[in-house]
Amino acid sequence: MAPITARKNNSLINRHIFRPSLPVPCRLSGRTVETYIWHRRRFHAIQGPTRQFARDRARKRGSTMRARLRKPVALVGMMGAGKTAVGQALARRLGVPFVDSDSEIVKAANMSIAEIFERDGEPFFRLKERQVLQRLITGEPAILSTGGGAYLGAENRDIISRDGVAVWLKVDIATLWSRVRHKDTRPLLRTADPRATLERIASEREPVYALADLTAEADPSYSVADMAEEVTRILATRTDILERTHA
Repeated sequence: MAPITARKNNSLINRHIFRPSLPVPCRLSGRTVETYIWHRRRFHAIQGPTRQFARDRARKRGSTMRARLRKPVALVGMMGAGKTAVGQALARRLGVPFVDSDSEIVKAANMSIAEIFERDGEPFFRLKERQVLQRLITGEPAILSTGGGAYLGAENRDIISRDGVAVWLKVDIATLWSRVRHKDTRPLLRTADPRATLERIASEREPVYALADLTAEADPSYSVADMAEEVTRILATRTDILERTHA
């Protein structure tokens, strides 16, 4: 193969880079050398390390952060606020268990929430909800997702305040409606005008949610991961709840 002058034949050399099995002869300072480009990946690592370095540095910075949750955290808020999805992401982030109070009620009753409401009524459901909440909040530090009406009861609020901390996931009504409008799993929204019902419920409940120990307000653009990060930031403002240290 005839030698290729490196300065004048960059396009030819580039073609060889994408064919790693071929040697690329180059003339440098009057000498012919054989340069083997074994991998396209190697080329990118040499040519553009800045972006990869930034990612590695970010991962390293994140891996040195340690957080210890010191008490159970109960996420409260409206239906559709993302308590389950955000709670799961938050639990993974902090390395603690995640528990959904509604799921625990369903397991205990062996029927869905809608079936409990239909057969036994809301008062019976609230009683079981309080019993489950009492059991969960007195356990090990964990992230607990509560039902939309759980925090409305004064007794439930006392249970959470005594042994844990309540965090209100505050979400605007438009976002809530976009999340629940196509779901048939919300018994309270089975009305002639579910949007108006949602707005009424929100206006009634939000003053009570505002009693929570901490509030994490969601931006409509937030992803689940973004909201979990925001809750973590807010928890870290209280060292009696979340202790953060750098390794």
